Amino acid sequence: MVDPASGGPRDPDQDRQIRFVATPTGPRVAYATVGRGPALVVPAAWIGHLEVGWQDPAIRAFYAPIAAWRTVVAYDKPGCGLSDPWPAPQTLDSDLEVLGAVTNHLELDQVDLLGLSMGAPVSLAYAARHPRRVGRLILYGGFADGHQVASAEVRAAMVELVRAHWGLGSDVLADIFLPDASAETKLRFAQLQRRSANAEVACELLVECYELRVDDLLDRVAAPTLVLHRRDDRAIPYRLGRDLAARIPGARLVSLAGRSHFPHIGDAAAVVREILGFLGAPHPSGLATSPGADRPSSPPASSRSRPWSPTA
Repeated sequence: MVDPASGGPRDPDQDRQIRFVATPTGPRVAYATVGRGPALVVPAAWIGHLEVGWQDPAIRAFYAPIAAWRTVVAYDKPGCGLSDPWPAPQTLDSDLEVLGAVTNHLELDQVDLLGLSMGAPVSLAYAARHPRRVGRLILYGGFADGHQVASAEVRAAMVELVRAHWGLGSDVLADIFLPDASAETKLRFAQLQRRSANAEVACELLVECYELRVDDLLDRVAAPTLVLHRRDDRAIPYRLGRDLAARIPGARLVSLAGRSHFPHIGDAAAVVREILGFLGAPHPSGLATSPGADRPSSPPASSRSRPWSPTA
């Protein structure tokens, strides 16, 4: 993924591929692979669409330097984007089934996980329940108890808004998720949400977010863990990220500046630097090292044992 002419990441569109995998329950899930090297699996963070979302230059720019050193594997949550609908309300167990189906399909004996937002508790639960299959765990903008994301009144109001008017609800969520983004970027994100899922699915997934609980699994995580959280995150309070780092054995907390919840908006370069450093990859050109940042540490031998190619 490195352009020999510039020394920087080349256009990730050149080798990105979308395929499908059937889950044990039956629905087919769309997943995308891009990059080279050992796999870094990114569970679905929220409503998304592998094709529509990839049209956003900021999303492509966020993953390009990571894909220069890792094969990034992402997928659409059931009922969203290119994936089939799920036959029942989605839960942590269904999320873990989907994540397991993707990793098994790709024959990944051990993976590193990048859990963003709603993908953080799913990644954490997978690491706790399958300790031998997770080499390293990165949690960004995550939480262990969805009830702590907002008050009961706010949670109920958000669910009712999305149920009553998905157009307005998607605009409000864009303001909450991306407060530092331009009006054009917020509009693009709101449209992405509406194109990725209907109001019924959006409401269902928002309820699932608020009901997710993995706080009883925190002390069972054995993988080296990096917790990243923006101090003024408007969607998931910073204290919830701090709580993850305090309760996961040996976890390291990196506090970042900013209010926007998703990592590709705001100082995305700071997030990428920390991710690559934790995975033991060199800093890409154009991303300056943060003052006082930890030196990159070497990943476990199992996670760098051999390059992986998305040929499944």
